Amino acid sequence: MGWEGGIEPNGTEGKNFYIPMSNRTGIVRSPFEYPQYYLADPIFFKLLAFYMFFLICTGTPINSLTLFVTAQNKKLRQPLNYILVNLAVAGLIMCCFGFTITITSAFNGYFILGATFCAIEGFMATLGGEVALWSLVVLAVERYIVVCKPMGSFKFTGTHAGAGVLFTWIMAMACAAPPLFGWSRYLPEGMQCSCGPDYYTLAPGFNNESYVIYIHYYSSTQKAEREVTRMCILMVLGFLVAWTPYASFAGWIFLNKGASFSALTAALPAFFAKSSALYNPIIYVLMNKQFRNCMLSTIGMGGMVEDETSVSASKTEVSSVS
Repeated sequence: MGWEGGIEPNGTEGKNFYIPMSNRTGIVRSPFEYPQYYLADPIFFKLLAFYMFFLICTGTPINSLTLFVTAQNKKLRQPLNYILVNLAVAGLIMCCFGFTITITSAFNGYFILGATFCAIEGFMATLGGEVALWSLVVLAVERYIVVCKPMGSFKFTGTHAGAGVLFTWIMAMACAAPPLFGWSRYLPEGMQCSCGPDYYTLAPGFNNESYVIYIHYYSSTQKAEREVTRMCILMVLGFLVAWTPYASFAGWIFLNKGASFSALTAALPAFFAKSSALYNPIIYVLMNKQFRNCMLSTIGMGGMVEDETSVSASKTEVSSVS
């Protein structure tokens, strides 16, 4: 079979993979060498490939356009928008370096690119998701300072926003990088077409990814409840909708090693979570007049950037507190 694995009650663990099926029947094969059609009907693999194609074709242009219009229009370079740009970068990372690998695997029915690309895909997807998560935390803290005024007179500047962006990347790397260096590992998950942290097995090392996600979700949600900006609230809710099923399943698996579950049960939350790369840009395009007008103007649909007297409320509310 090309691998040395063990047989567990409800799964089979091999080198760099865990299949949610016992190998007592002898049909389990390495997801790096053989199609995994014994886990699900081939049509489901094609549907997943189509879904990833949809996310790439929609998420890549809209996140790229966000970066382009920000570079082209000085009026968009305000403190709040630093975080929005950061979210767009996170979305592009997931689309370009994560989804492109996943679609290749889904189309072929197994992780044809091998264990190294599995680690790359898992790292990029985790990094992008964590950057987006911590960006929402920073955004919530910023809104709390501006709206609730715990610090009295305080001017939120580009320096503060830049520090917030740097903070998101440090925290994201702290979560995503350890499996690349031997503290846990990235494994194919679900239908073995995408990769994530190893919370399935009792392999040496410990990864607290699911715990970190739970804690971060809680803190960002509590702060969001005090915000008055609908855009910020919708971003947090959109992220929760995308990632809560995956985080919940990860937590359940982490606390119930060896539990029985199907490949589809594991695959659906993981692939649904990837939709977060599309949620945030859509939300801030719909809710932010400046971004919406600049994007419409860029694509030739008659939009125009409003003058200083009619910029969106986000600019006046975010920039300073007096």
